[in-house]
Amino acid sequence: MARTMFTFTDLFAGVGGFRVGLERAGGRCVYSVERDRFCRSVYGEWFGREPEGADIADVDPAGIPAHHVMAAGFPCQPFSRSGVSMRNSLGRPSGLDCDDGNLFFRLASALEACRPPAFVFENVKNLMSHDGGNTWDVIRRTLGGLGYAVHAKVLDAADFGLPQRRERAFIVGFDARRIPRPRFLFPRPTGGARLRDILEPDTDPSLVLSDRLWRWLRDHSAKHKAAGHNFGYSLADPDGATRTLSARYFKDGSEILVPRPGGNPRRLSRREAARLMGFPDSLPIDIVSRTQTYRQLGNAVAPPVAEAVGRQIMYFLNAAGALRA
Repeated sequence: MARTMFTFTDLFAGVGGFRVGLERAGGRCVYSVERDRFCRSVYGEWFGREPEGADIADVDPAGIPAHHVMAAGFPCQPFSRSGVSMRNSLGRPSGLDCDDGNLFFRLASALEACRPPAFVFENVKNLMSHDGGNTWDVIRRTLGGLGYAVHAKVLDAADFGLPQRRERAFIVGFDARRIPRPRFLFPRPTGGARLRDILEPDTDPSLVLSDRLWRWLRDHSAKHKAAGHNFGYSLADPDGATRTLSARYFKDGSEILVPRPGGNPRRLSRREAARLMGFPDSLPIDIVSRTQTYRQLGNAVAPPVAEAVGRQIMYFLNAAGALRA
């Protein structure tokens, strides 16, 4: 791990994608929060201790240690296209009006109480356009009202060394009381990678799609294409980048299928899925069920992108003298 240059908190931690990235950037985690019991179990195995907080709604900000950067990948389902579509079909609210969506305001309360020099939040790209842009406007004004200068940009994991097209909104803010008129620059792309470079030579035969499932996926895709919809399975290009790994990957793996010459395609193995996200092979990947592993990885922050953003924040805070505070 890099020499410690700054401290950070890991809220809505999941399995620690932000933590892996920010530690690589020179950070040290001083406090974490995660309520999902399966994620807590993996986090404990990976980092030696389960998150101190279980639910952001029950966390007393007074108990959070002082830190330089507040990191949080707050719930994305209320803002994602699929999540919004599902909620609309059920007649349920989405965005900041639903139970998971309004957890953003709990996060804002913690930010107001702790007042770190900087924060970095991550969410789906659709956060910026949800509800005609009104959701992002509320978030931006809320953070600005707390005295933070807010910067936001959609970054693609495929530009930061991963063979996966994964666009996510990164929101970075600086305490304008300590750092007047901050001019933060997001990291520049560093280049992509090929899917074949992360594939294992041998995988479990159970990952190969059955004839029945493969036929159903093809028929389902053909039906949607005939209706003019761009839905269906995706055979990944081994020399390119895949679609976005989602939390539903465990269901049929249809968004990322690995072609097999002369046979049905297969799903990614758990290790391959972890590599696709940028998690190192040194972390054990079979702590929970395969279903839970895919769900956790599909919800995670990609560590290489978190690292790149974290380094930019560290350089900026160091130049502003905020790391000596």
